[in-house]
Amino acid sequence: MATVLLSGSGGGFDLLQLLLGASGVVRSVLFLLVCLSIIGWYVIGYKWFYLQRAQSESVRFLEAFWQAKRLDTVYQEADSRKRSPIAYMFKAGYVELSKLQKAKEGGGAGSMHEGGELENVERALRRAFTSETTHLEGMIPFLATVGSAAPFIGLFGTVIGIIDAFHSIANNGSANLATVAPGIAEALGTTAVGLIAAVPCVMAFNFFLRKIKVLTAEMDSFANDFLNIVKRHFLR
Repeated sequence: MATVLLSGSGGGFDLLQLLLGASGVVRSVLFLLVCLSIIGWYVIGYKWFYLQRAQSESVRFLEAFWQAKRLDTVYQEADSRKRSPIAYMFKAGYVELSKLQKAKEGGGAGSMHEGGELENVERALRRAFTSETTHLEGMIPFLATVGSAAPFIGLFGTVIGIIDAFHSIANNGSANLATVAPGIAEALGTTAVGLIAAVPCVMAFNFFLRKIKVLTAEMDSFANDFLNIVKRHFLR
């Protein structure tokens, strides 16, 4: 290992070889960080495709919504947009509105007033908003956890590695570079791996948070527009 660290002519620095030759505790920390990094990249890929599809389908649904003449036509369009949170909100509001219309036609809503009917539709939209927001934010906290915890896990490996290096110095009775360098290098390597695992997760977390914020703003705006349409055309 000293050869890996100190050779300047034949080869370069090999972090992987260095860490694979580390002590058991350091290798356990390394294994944990690699697992967190793999899961983090899976979450990043999954959420990127999920949010991209949710955004694109929402844009197409809104175009169909404002161009349509009848709500039942819009419902068919919403049924084909499975990943659009706005389409899901529309379906929830449309189903509640249909129930109120049937109750009116059957004479079972004689005691209901316009404000009460509108509140029912608003509650349905609010429930759908909460459900879709929960789905959009799914797995995102894991990225924040990895981003904040991975550097400290790497630092823990670094501390253990340095303790082991000083223990080797005490046993050997010498403190020359060949004795100290391998242990210090492998110890610092876990911090490097921790940062490699954390940085992409932090960047992805902020990126996804921004996209979710935009989508939830569009959902809130659609809910207000839908309530205005219902009040104007169905609850007069």
